[in-house]
Amino acid sequence: MNEFSGRWTLQTRFVSPWRYLPVEVPAGTCGLRVELDYDRSQGAVLDLGCLGPAGFRGWSGGARRSFVITPEGATPGYLPGELQPGPWQVMIGLHRIPSDGVDYRLTAEVSGSIGQLGPQRDELPDVPPVPERRPRRVLPSSDGRRWLAGDLHAHTVHSDGVLSVPELVALAVRRGLDYLAVTDHNTVSHHAELPAAAKRYGVILLPGQEVTTDGGHAGALGDIGWIDFRGEPDEWLDATERGGGLLSINHPIAGPVSWTHRMRRLPPLVELWHWSWLDLRWTTPIAWWLAWDPATVPVGGSDWHREGSDAPLGQPTTWVECAGEEPAAILDGLRAGRVAISAHRDGPVLLRHDGDLVAIDADGLILYGPHGPRARVSGDRARFPGAPGYHRLLEPDGATRALVP
Repeated sequence: MNEFSGRWTLQTRFVSPWRYLPVEVPAGTCGLRVELDYDRSQGAVLDLGCLGPAGFRGWSGGARRSFVITPEGATPGYLPGELQPGPWQVMIGLHRIPSDGVDYRLTAEVSGSIGQLGPQRDELPDVPPVPERRPRRVLPSSDGRRWLAGDLHAHTVHSDGVLSVPELVALAVRRGLDYLAVTDHNTVSHHAELPAAAKRYGVILLPGQEVTTDGGHAGALGDIGWIDFRGEPDEWLDATERGGGLLSINHPIAGPVSWTHRMRRLPPLVELWHWSWLDLRWTTPIAWWLAWDPATVPVGGSDWHREGSDAPLGQPTTWVECAGEEPAAILDGLRAGRVAISAHRDGPVLLRHDGDLVAIDADGLILYGPHGPRARVSGDRARFPGAPGYHRLLEPDGATRALVP
């Protein structure tokens, strides 16, 4: 049993936001159990993670105080597999430190018997049945492509969400989504569950990671491995591109988690439409996007964690015109900017088709371009001459219902 205790202060945090507590894992170890204890009553938040000799083995941030890793299983957020002998490190993030500091105690136990470690993971519910799928919406598309409805930002029990991967994907079916990016905070432990869930529920599942720091969050999309959130955002972008994925700036204007990092190069995507756009009459997110770079492809994300705390899954809906129905096709459509965003999956949609702007199910709304209102929509499907720049569908009171770059 390894035991650590002490007190972290603001001065500790000023030196570095990370602390590493060493744990020696001998050959033949079948499991590692770590427990962190500290007083949260004064606002302290300590994040928890783990590094093995070969690198990343898991992260749960402030959502958990303990984890177990064995060859066959692990606490959500952590990677199961053989425990390589040698020096391991329990990684502590000093996320919030009260003015008078915080006492902590951490124990790390290695064992040659899995049974000695107790439960290997949180109790998970049974895999839910496959819900009845709602009919797909068929929108005007180019030959060989179709518009797919999805959400690029959602969480599970692998970070701070409440649903298992199967539960989340079953919810996506009920919400009528064709694809979903699962983007747990600073971990990729959920990626291993995605292929089976995609096959069972008939939803395209895009591996993702929400790279989460004090200075802002970014969505790393694609099967690109773990992105080290301790590095600089330029390093996240480089690593994502090397893996063939895409990086998005998430919720750039969202109170204490707004984007404040500087970058040498800008990522290709920005989560323009997020649940924190509380009043759709506001133009603040659009003003930020135009100042950041209007060539960046705007996308949407619900940031789903649990019922009642965020927007419902799929609100907003990001439509991507795709040449196939696999994760690579979603990435290709995003990369090419074949994107439209709507407030709801079944609500008004504005998209580009054959050089025109097409408004779907938007009777009575106002087509608004970069220079102001252009026309009032009449009928369930209306075409307007295409024009450069972003366009929106607005309610008479100015609330945005759909957007296309």
